[in-house]
Amino acid sequence: MSDKGLFKYKGRREDRRFITGQGQFADDHNLPGQVYACFRRSDRAHALIKSIDVEAARRSPGVLAVLTGKDVAEEGFATLPPIQPPPGRGGMALLWVDRPILARDRVRFAGEEIAVVVAETQGQARDAADLIEVEFEDLPVLIGPKRAMAPGAFQMHDKIPGNLCFDFEYGNEKAVADAFTRAAGSVSLTAESPRVAPNPMEVRSALAAYDEAKDVYSFYSPNQGGPAFCHELSIVSGIPHEKIRVPMIDVGGAFGARTAPFSEYPVLMVLTKKLKRPVKWLSTRSEDFLTDNHGRAVSLKGELAYDANGKFLALRTEWLCDSGAYLSHAGAFTNSINGFVIGAGVYQVEALYGRHYQVMTNTAPTNAYRGAGRPEANYIVERLVDEAAAKLDMDPFELRRRNMIKKTQFPYKTLTGAMFDSADFHALVAKAKEAVDWKGFAARRRQSRKAGKLRGIGTAVFIEPSGGGGMKKDEVAVLFDKDGRATIHNVAGSSGQSHETVFPELVARWLGIDPEKVVGKSGDPDGPHLIGHPSIGSRSAFSQGSAFKVASDIIIEKAKKIAADELEAGVNDIEFANGVFTIAGTDRSMTMTKVIEKSCAVVPSPLDTIAERGISMAFPSGAHVAEVEIDPDTGKVDVVNYIAVDDMGNVINQVLADGQVVGGIVQGAGQVFGENCQYDPDDGQLLTGSFMDYCMPRAGLIPSIGLFNVVVPTPNNPLGVKGVGEAGSTGSLPACMNAVLNALRTVGVKHFDMPATPARIWSAIAAAKPGA
Repeated sequence: MSDKGLFKYKGRREDRRFITGQGQFADDHNLPGQVYACFRRSDRAHALIKSIDVEAARRSPGVLAVLTGKDVAEEGFATLPPIQPPPGRGGMALLWVDRPILARDRVRFAGEEIAVVVAETQGQARDAADLIEVEFEDLPVLIGPKRAMAPGAFQMHDKIPGNLCFDFEYGNEKAVADAFTRAAGSVSLTAESPRVAPNPMEVRSALAAYDEAKDVYSFYSPNQGGPAFCHELSIVSGIPHEKIRVPMIDVGGAFGARTAPFSEYPVLMVLTKKLKRPVKWLSTRSEDFLTDNHGRAVSLKGELAYDANGKFLALRTEWLCDSGAYLSHAGAFTNSINGFVIGAGVYQVEALYGRHYQVMTNTAPTNAYRGAGRPEANYIVERLVDEAAAKLDMDPFELRRRNMIKKTQFPYKTLTGAMFDSADFHALVAKAKEAVDWKGFAARRRQSRKAGKLRGIGTAVFIEPSGGGGMKKDEVAVLFDKDGRATIHNVAGSSGQSHETVFPELVARWLGIDPEKVVGKSGDPDGPHLIGHPSIGSRSAFSQGSAFKVASDIIIEKAKKIAADELEAGVNDIEFANGVFTIAGTDRSMTMTKVIEKSCAVVPSPLDTIAERGISMAFPSGAHVAEVEIDPDTGKVDVVNYIAVDDMGNVINQVLADGQVVGGIVQGAGQVFGENCQYDPDDGQLLTGSFMDYCMPRAGLIPSIGLFNVVVPTPNNPLGVKGVGEAGSTGSLPACMNAVLNALRTVGVKHFDMPATPARIWSAIAAAKPGA
């Protein structure tokens, strides 16, 4: 496979539906007789609930039901258990508590659900919810992990002493200390990865319906994989999963925030059964800012020791992770395990030690968000390497070259036991340097200086894990109808990944049939029951795509027997290539299309196949370079060039892969240059609860992006693909911030943290001036 991809781009199958407004998202689904829900949320960040008065709401026009936590206390609701990381320091296990479905006695963050109103119209439901009176007794508010961990801090949960739910470590603390004592030099720094709101284009929404005759619920909601979502909805609602249908719908963005069901959802299932009418809930953008699981929120420390030749000796990092008021399903896990897996990045070090603190605060819970710990793990390492290069007055790429793992060392076992499958970091760097004209930067900087601007360049060479997962396998199905069409089923849902296009093209290519005769369905509740993972961890193409390869090979073997019978030959004499079965050494043949047509005379077709692929991992990597120009009079930053060289393994569809990389780059840059969820430190109110106050990244943020590939296929799956969905956000965080710091160092700024907004940059420049 070349870096042009397997297929010539012919457009996505879903494009016409989306660009003509025919997409069917959650709010586009309506059912006869549906009514509307609205939640009364806490306006306090931490308080005891003394009383709840719902009488005015019940009397409000159109109101059909009002429920509080006491009304649903016996419904069998449960908390989705957080994924357990490996044992922590001293064998510590992750501590967690149940999150109440509708708070009863106490609220722990602004926006937490207290009651729900159902009315005939959406407006009536919202008006009535405003009438619910709640008497609070305020409690101390803890914003930020440092405040929550301070001696004597108020304890948020009885079962989580000191508000520390997990203390995780890896590596060899003593070996690192010994290496630092004999080092010729070292650098240290702190760095922030600010809390961000995921903000998919589609806000959270749900439509619940109950079929009393069948005792079955239908639940329409954006998700990243229907079967996994259904399983988890069953856990939180207490309703058996076989009684829940999650229909396939279009999803307007996810980024990790649409994997698991939210706490509003089981309440809707109770209401639809109670009222015997479908119940719809549509979040507002403000509610999403308040209560959608946030991302990042990590404070980092790092130290890097090196010898007299610039060879890295040891790396020590510390993560202070803000987990929010309750643990989400994946937040603590990803903020622990990804540092463990890729703690030293792409570099060889003699010793490594990392320690991660997961801390409870009076804020919205944090969860896996595009990259999910990968950006932070690479960010602290790449910031340290650039800091060392500046201190040593060495070219940043040269310092990296001296310390990177070599291609001949793969597969490479890290100091924490992770096994990197394949990469060529030196080839990535060589292509990035050439593409960005690294040697010409000094001349470009002089030109900017003449124009009164500061120019900086920054790079990041990174690696990230993809794949894995909690289930042991991914299943797919290929079923044929009487007209010879193939319907292929998988479980990962698309929210922009184009499964609807990619998987049918792959299966059609392997079987040698017309792609137009292959239709993809993800998570179809009316299809075969399949086990597998949602769209998480940049894994769908190589896990479920590989499962489709297994299925296609099985179908070819089944079809070979049919072709042998039709051609009156032995099965062992039949060869298959390019969609044609041929008797070896003859010109007698039969196409796969004809074989399918023959087989479809019988229902079900003997070619119908369910196949599986065990889980595996791969390690995509990349070298990204950002070049920025800063106006010192205003602090405004322009990203004047961005180069991304990625090793995503074999490329299936170059245009779609490029789209994933660009989206990730801009998402990461959005965090660097503005995105930041800020809470008032005294009362815990979210200060950035709308796009009036929260920075929205726009397409012009990075107007020029050059995309290149270095293809090193992974041996860990039959497609040789590694994953691409999170590479952009993993590379752009350190590349953009290193570029900003490279520019600011020229005017004496020694430390600077995200977000790199004009006001903060201007202030940093002003503070660095002599006499300031």
